[in-house]
Amino acid sequence: MREILIVGGGYAGFYTAWGLEKKLRPNEARVTVVDPRPYMTYQPFLPEVTAGSVEARHAAVSLRRHLRNTRVVAGSVTEIRHADRTVTVRPADGPAYDLTYDTLVVTAGAVTRTFPIPGLAQQAIGLKHVEEAVAIRDRLLTAFDQAASMPPGAERRKLLTVTFVGGGFAGVEGFGELLSLATAMLKAYPELSFEELSFHLVEARDRILPEVSDKPGAWVVRSLERRGAQVHLNTQLVSAEDGHVVLSSGAEFDSALIVWTAGNAANPVVHRHTDLPIDDRGLVQVRADLRVVAGGEPLAHVWAAGDDAAVPDLSSPVPGTRTVPNAQHAVRQGRRLAKNILADLRGGTVREYRHSSLGAIATLGLGQGIFQYRRIVVKGFLAWLMHRGYHVLAVPTWERKVRVLTVWLTAALFGRDLVSLASVQHPRDAFVAGGDGARSEHMVDGVAAR
Repeated sequence: MREILIVGGGYAGFYTAWGLEKKLRPNEARVTVVDPRPYMTYQPFLPEVTAGSVEARHAAVSLRRHLRNTRVVAGSVTEIRHADRTVTVRPADGPAYDLTYDTLVVTAGAVTRTFPIPGLAQQAIGLKHVEEAVAIRDRLLTAFDQAASMPPGAERRKLLTVTFVGGGFAGVEGFGELLSLATAMLKAYPELSFEELSFHLVEARDRILPEVSDKPGAWVVRSLERRGAQVHLNTQLVSAEDGHVVLSSGAEFDSALIVWTAGNAANPVVHRHTDLPIDDRGLVQVRADLRVVAGGEPLAHVWAAGDDAAVPDLSSPVPGTRTVPNAQHAVRQGRRLAKNILADLRGGTVREYRHSSLGAIATLGLGQGIFQYRRIVVKGFLAWLMHRGYHVLAVPTWERKVRVLTVWLTAALFGRDLVSLASVQHPRDAFVAGGDGARSEHMVDGVAAR
């Protein structure tokens, strides 16, 4: 059988493997997906995970459960050597090893882009994975518990101060959802007041949400400010040492929670550890049919899609435009990629990827949203309903759709769950503390009592 190796189990990789599973004939080819995580993250749900509106596990789609005829390898690809048709895989434990292939699919995805800002690496957290979204929620809930037991003062203000850096979709949605959660939590914390909350959104450009036009973007800023947030435009983070935020505008404040969502960067494996052709941004060069191309000629049986591929945007009137690295394109590129690989295996005709945007939609917190399709703009509650409707239809598998809908209906009846499980990040603390206590109780003059 032919070996089809997919590097990365994100949107594009998952949908490519899923599509191949449905159409491959018995013994026609074997599909292998290599990814360090055993699940695909449905990233549009991460802001709602931070707010507790979606359960963390429901934003993750198990690769093994839904790719039943695909070999799933838990590990990170550290090098691609197409000259030898080999990739090097590093598992979580044990030595690295090589896998060979006949057909290669590169869908490794992007990584969070960071800068050498003092204190950023030590204080900030991203919002690209389920684990990060859960940690953000738990940190906010824990901060409320700690602040409620403190007298008013600098330390309490710091605990109730949240800073998001980055005004794209991930940053604005996460910021809006967390602001909504914090405001709702005040009902359960009579010790705290709305005036003590301090939410800051920092964006280096002169506007947020570049995917929508100027007027809807300005409306989002006004909407967030009416809810008590402070939006810093044309502003950069200068320092975050020890949680003390310094902005290029001169503003300074202490913040216990700093979330970094300031864009993506090319996957370092694709950028630095491959002999495939890449462009000046570190993206794999591909044609519109998703074949990897070198010197104007396609490489046989090598494909790429998603955030780490420079896919031509055939729906754009501007020559040379590349598709935007978002979920809409990655999902549809994965579906097209599966069909093209099958056509290539069977001597058929491959087709070019072409997709016009369905518009931009974002949640800004419970009951708040924004949607734009060309000149059509919908704001507020209706846009929020449209956001939920679109994403419950878009999340893969009926099992996940039902689980998410169930959580939403439960929350509508009983409200948000305000329990912090931050202690799961240190699961042995209680066991060790209990063991120390038990040992001290049974020690007499340094001798264990029987």
